[in-house]
Amino acid sequence: MRLIRISRIHLVVGCAFAVVAALLLAVPPVSSAPSRPAAADPEGGSSALNKALETASRGYVEVKAQLQASQRKDQELNGRIAKLEEQAALSSRDLQRVAATAYIDGGDGLRLLSSVLQSATFTELLQRLSYVDHLSHRDTQQIKHAAYERRLLTDSREQLKEEIRKQQQHAKEMAQSKADAEKALARFGGSSTAGYDGGAASADPAPRNPDGTWSQESCAVKDPTTNGCLTPRTLHAFNEARAAGFSRYTRCYRVERSGEHGKGRACDFAAATGGFEGAASGGDKEYGNRLAGWFISNNERLGVLYVIWYRQIWLPSTGWRSYSGGGNPSAAHTNHVHLSVQ
Repeated sequence: MRLIRISRIHLVVGCAFAVVAALLLAVPPVSSAPSRPAAADPEGGSSALNKALETASRGYVEVKAQLQASQRKDQELNGRIAKLEEQAALSSRDLQRVAATAYIDGGDGLRLLSSVLQSATFTELLQRLSYVDHLSHRDTQQIKHAAYERRLLTDSREQLKEEIRKQQQHAKEMAQSKADAEKALARFGGSSTAGYDGGAASADPAPRNPDGTWSQESCAVKDPTTNGCLTPRTLHAFNEARAAGFSRYTRCYRVERSGEHGKGRACDFAAATGGFEGAASGGDKEYGNRLAGWFISNNERLGVLYVIWYRQIWLPSTGWRSYSGGGNPSAAHTNHVHLSVQ
């Protein structure tokens, strides 16, 4: 009996060890090796380039919007100053009349007082006193109004000086953003190209902030081309392109470590009717040309960050530049138009 009990104990212990061993084998070992790097960007870019292009282009567009807002305010101030100067001239003539009247009256209104004292009746006396009071009140108001207009004119001129200073600063920042973009593009080509022209703007404008800048948007709306998400502004650009007749296969969101696709701010528009194929030619190439040009013509309405098509890239700061992202059609962007949105 004792031997049987010992055997049973050994059997239980053995089973326990077997269970523990199985659990240990099921848990993956902790590795100190670095994680595998993300796959290369299928469009031929790099994390550094994408970040540089986003920073330079976004900075340029934001400062340009601020510059345009400042220029609009400049025009408003100039219009206000012109009206104030006209009013100040009229007030100056009124003040000269008041001063002349005061001089003629001996500086203390003796003539008016004499006229009042010479009233024949009590009613006439009250009437002349009322008239004197009216003249005094009118002259006082004219003096106050003239002083107020002078202050407004001085303040408006100071505001205009500040707007001019802002514009000069914005111009410097735009020049720096342009230089940064050109530097980033240097090893991908960067030379000026003819690019593509899409004619007059026709898209419905996307909403802007009151000062004309673009608000920061998150990937918050459903992407109709994938199971991912888009920013509202990107979806607006996609829908406007569709409304303009560019209805071929498009794919927007995709998971990536850099670039705009993973942020819901980019779409790839295939040139061919069948999707992303080889380098476009003939009618497919013409379709891509028209689409790229349409985005450029509507860049301010849609908040375009940059466009890439057929070995060329367009940025608000530089215009069209050569771009050699790689040898295959996707990297060279010869089979699709890439759109990135603010």
